[in-house]
Amino acid sequence: MNRLLMLGAGLLAIVGVAAAQAPNPPRPDPRSLRLRGGRFKPLAYDEMTPAQKTMIEHLLSGPRAGANGPFNVLLRSPEMGDLAQQFGASTRFNTSMPRKLNELAIIITARHWTSQYEWQAHHRAALEAGLSPAIADAIAQGQRPAGMQPDEAAVYNFCSEMLTTKQVSDATFKAAMDAFGERGVVDLIGVMGWYQTVSMLLNADRYPVAEGTQPELKPLK
Repeated sequence: MNRLLMLGAGLLAIVGVAAAQAPNPPRPDPRSLRLRGGRFKPLAYDEMTPAQKTMIEHLLSGPRAGANGPFNVLLRSPEMGDLAQQFGASTRFNTSMPRKLNELAIIITARHWTSQYEWQAHHRAALEAGLSPAIADAIAQGQRPAGMQPDEAAVYNFCSEMLTTKQVSDATFKAAMDAFGERGVVDLIGVMGWYQTVSMLLNADRYPVAEGTQPELKPLK
């Protein structure tokens, strides 16, 4: 038994050393970055000011490892943009909300703003996280999804009510609090707030959807 314990400890030590020595995933070279845009001209790294370069380098060293979406626009106000991209990363990658529910909140927000690129990117992410395609399809059509799980319904009710009425009822607030606690409710508000900002940036820019694709959302009546 002692020999087995010693062998196990040795293997763990080897794994730990290997993990410590493993290189970090490669990050894109900012000089090879090809930004996209609509009304805002895509910037090349060599065209950027020092503050813009700082923002893009911080962005690429974070969890996204890419710069699609609102970041070409945010470079026009790089000090704000750098803080904004850090806040956005927190709402997406460091939230207390399960990924499926966080992505649900994002696509509800994208649908509210008819933000085509945001919907396209996060519709895919929501399905990868386990959201039912039927739920996503109903949201795309501006309808309340059928067959939601209680936690999905709590997110849908909270987000939809906040976006459409700018308030949440006592019953909706209590359901969210019971499901996610105080931090979860605040994280839910935070991710909606960030992706409303993203929606406005993308819509003002008329940011293009991915090359070779078409917008997926139809205008709501």
